[in-house]
Amino acid sequence: MMDARGDLKPVEAVKSQYRLQYRLEDELVRREFGYALALSSQIKRFKGHCYENLGQFDALLAQEYSAQKGGMRGNKTYSTFDGLMQVKIRVQDRIAFGPEIFAAKALFDECLNEWSEDTRAELRSFVANAFDTDKAGTINRSHVFILLNTESDDERWQNGQRAIKYAIRVIGSASYIQFQNRESTEDKFEPVTIDLAKA
Repeated sequence: MMDARGDLKPVEAVKSQYRLQYRLEDELVRREFGYALALSSQIKRFKGHCYENLGQFDALLAQEYSAQKGGMRGNKTYSTFDGLMQVKIRVQDRIAFGPEIFAAKALFDECLNEWSEDTRAELRSFVANAFDTDKAGTINRSHVFILLNTESDDERWQNGQRAIKYAIRVIGSASYIQFQNRESTEDKFEPVTIDLAKA
């Protein structure tokens, strides 16, 4: 059997008390992984067909009415006649932060250092976490956007918010397809879960 280092080991070299366990675990993971790969491939084909079919419907509308379905950003909603099922296309900008983000951090830090006696620990921690980068070097966007909506009369704080706005760079966009339904028109729409992590 090949081990995790790529070395081939005779089955007899594996301790007897672990031999059966390792073999059964190996077979189990390979079997389940096979199902996962097949399902992943099926979902990719399904996604491709959905976009293709919706695109053909849009082309039909454009031909019939000389108009495009959806808003300026490309968001679209398709519904059944009874209003119980919807397919939504959502277009989301991918953003990055330019060097102005470091000026924003300096301004927020300056405010917090001056306010230190009156500043709650939670706010200090929140500002620090907003500008910390993860392993991929990405700044925590949701925390940064919350800072944009946190009001203060301090001009430096407002300048920091302005620096964040200047730092935002749209580097592309991603399109997502969502399915949702409901039992009756009085009910709220519920998402049809396709994401394995959320099932």
